[in-house]
Amino acid sequence: MSAMLKISLPDGSVREVAPGTTPADIAAAIGPGLAKAAIAARVDGELRDIMRPFEGDATLALVTARDEKDALELARHDYAHVLAEAVQNLFPGTQITFGPSTDDGFYYDFAPKDRQFTDEDLPAIEAEMRAIIGRDEALVREVWQRDDLIALWKQQGESFKAEWAGELPEGEELTVYRAGKFLDMCRGPHLASTGKLDPQAFKLTRVSGAYWRGDQKNAMLSRIYGTGWLNKKQLDQHLIRLEEAAKRDHRKIGQEMDLFHLQSEAQGSVFWHPKGFILWRQLEAYMRRRLDAAGYREVKTPQLMDARQWEQSGHWGKYRENMFVVPDEIPNAEEEGPILSGESELMALKPMNCPAHILIFRQGIKSYRDLPIRMAEFGCCHRNEPHGALHGIMRVRQFTQDDAHIFVREDQLIDEIRDFCDLLDSVYRDLGFDTYAIKLALRPEKRFGTDAMWDWSEQTLREAVAASGRATEEFGWEELPGEGAFYAPKLEFHLTDAIGRTWQVGTIQSDTVLPERLDASYVGEDGEKHRPVMLHRAILGTFERFIGILIEHHAGRFPLWLAPVQAVAATIVSDADDYAEDVVAKLRAAGIRAESDLRNEKINYKVREHSLAKVPALLVVGKREADEGTVAIRRLGSEGQQILPLDEAIAMLKAEATPPDLR
Repeated sequence: MSAMLKISLPDGSVREVAPGTTPADIAAAIGPGLAKAAIAARVDGELRDIMRPFEGDATLALVTARDEKDALELARHDYAHVLAEAVQNLFPGTQITFGPSTDDGFYYDFAPKDRQFTDEDLPAIEAEMRAIIGRDEALVREVWQRDDLIALWKQQGESFKAEWAGELPEGEELTVYRAGKFLDMCRGPHLASTGKLDPQAFKLTRVSGAYWRGDQKNAMLSRIYGTGWLNKKQLDQHLIRLEEAAKRDHRKIGQEMDLFHLQSEAQGSVFWHPKGFILWRQLEAYMRRRLDAAGYREVKTPQLMDARQWEQSGHWGKYRENMFVVPDEIPNAEEEGPILSGESELMALKPMNCPAHILIFRQGIKSYRDLPIRMAEFGCCHRNEPHGALHGIMRVRQFTQDDAHIFVREDQLIDEIRDFCDLLDSVYRDLGFDTYAIKLALRPEKRFGTDAMWDWSEQTLREAVAASGRATEEFGWEELPGEGAFYAPKLEFHLTDAIGRTWQVGTIQSDTVLPERLDASYVGEDGEKHRPVMLHRAILGTFERFIGILIEHHAGRFPLWLAPVQAVAATIVSDADDYAEDVVAKLRAAGIRAESDLRNEKINYKVREHSLAKVPALLVVGKREADEGTVAIRRLGSEGQQILPLDEAIAMLKAEATPPDLR
């Protein structure tokens, strides 16, 4: 008789079970309620199928729908498999490739036999998916030998799956999930059967093109996107959020407010219009005042640097595909012959500011008494993002960071990170974001530095957040294995906007690698050279993306201090034109960004137009207001109006228009 297995449960109890026992068996033994509720299992911390037998002694935590993160991941993964099965049922000859879950759903890439799919195909595919869910097909895990699996995929005409199976690392266990007659290669885990999904809790949203393995040299595939949830209520709430997000789209509002535009002549770069650049300048001036007050010293560094500098920093080897490389030569001006010789030394547009800041730090001898040195730069950077990845001003190729690097001694590190957390918190609240989460991104598989260095850096970040009082559930404290930069672990700050979306913006990284690689040092109290720790930090991230987030968070209705046009004096009758101009002059003298609207249009038309342009305050004036020296103030989004003497109105608006750090 085989030895019994010992399975430890979260309550501390241990159950002895026979080999071949599954987590589902233990759930059933505990009680019928748990047997029904359990959808998966964590075995020794790994998420697994509930029907997968134990392989030895283990710890077990059963997963239910209450464990929403795990449950959503499983459901979305299953929806993707059901989507693939439905497409192959409806369109025989379609090849399958990959179908991962996403933050709010799933997608699957297909190689259609005859034509690319379109949005018109989605209703029929949804209906077939619901039929598959209704059949409650078991999702069965199978382990295959590599050669057998490759032969199967080739026999079935699945050339993409065969190619991928042939490239997986030797020794890796190759698993397939079977649902009825449908097979897909997948690591899993999955729910026990398709019937565990709610057939009313998903929706296919769109079709787009995608290249096999993300390479434009490869075959074009059809990518079908969907959103998937645990129940219809969650789906409905998500669809409402999507509708609201469409209304808040920064590209749409940016056009309505005449803030910026983008065009193909400068892929991934923003053309800022006067009103948009007013918003930029207000944000930049605010950030500059906050940094000045916090003891930062602003610098400016070159856009182009020799490739050898990037080789020394490590970016050339780890990051070169995202860099714009520039030959250091004068182009051929003749009609014939190549424009570039191909023999020149290479330079690169900077994708980040950190190596240049070390070069400034290295100018002159630094003493331990000089530290910390807080070096800030609103640095314009370039990254060679694929065209398909660009998105409005949220993801661009040219951007400006609110970047800074703090050079510290080891004994200063925790205090410096704690102070940064306090500054960041204050800035976010000033800009209208009261809720954010803090994540600790830990060492990636490919990295520079020793394990001891990473241990120390990660622990220091933990202790600093704890010292700031923010390593708590209230701040969504979480650790993210494998998501650090190649040179340092980092704290990530994720904002929650007005409709519940999260945006990763701020970051601080504790780096001992770059100071070593670029030979940064200071003279310690002992008279010897020491390496500083370099803190890479940003609060907004990039101005472009953060302004996009601000637009969507406020739906274009910025607080008065940020609004490009803060007030408009609009006339009811032409007799009030001179008074309206006087009102604007006095508003501007008080520092308020004001304009006049003297057009021969009805006041309701003017109100609608300025509401669309998101002007916070409309000062309506007619003959009575001109005679009495008053204004009728209409606030954006309000039906009523407030009649005040002009001086009182200006004083009120001036107080509201004062940036929060100057109040």
